[in-house]
Amino acid sequence: NTLRTFGWKAGLVTCLGDILKTVAAVLAVKLIFGRTYTENIILLELYAGFGAVLGHNFPFYLKFKGGKGIAATAGLIISTTNIWIVLICLAAFIAIVATTRYVSLGSMTVVTIYLISVIVYGQHGGFHVENVAYLHEMYGIATFLMILAFWRHRANIKRLLSGTENKISVGGKDKK
Repeated sequence: NTLRTFGWKAGLVTCLGDILKTVAAVLAVKLIFGRTYTENIILLELYAGFGAVLGHNFPFYLKFKGGKGIAATAGLIISTTNIWIVLICLAAFIAIVATTRYVSLGSMTVVTIYLISVIVYGQHGGFHVENVAYLHEMYGIATFLMILAFWRHRANIKRLLSGTENKISVGGKDKK
């Protein structure tokens, strides 16, 4: 919305701020609990990031009417997974948006890829979590993030299906 309303500079600053607030929450948990809860620190980091996404989507000071949480979720992905998952999600987002010019479609694709990546990476021991219950909680958080993103994009989904979704353009004005 900031990109559409105020241009790319304001959109970039807003996006970076949304990403960084989630990264800050994850880093705070790592600094506070990293030495005492080593076995489940990744789970605690995910909960912190998830809390930042929920706070972004439902801020009490805006009567619980916030954003869609994709940039905040990007901050969670950046700060809690390995570089390959980050790069896969980034490449998918860029490819989808460059091809279709639908940011909403790219966003929903990323959260879906993130869920799949977390499950595959977790099943292969990538998170180094020995307690299976913690691993299942991680899958639950990733699943809820995907469901939340799709729910927040429900109007976009309707517009995509009807062919009326706004496309992002390089020149400045969005087109349908």
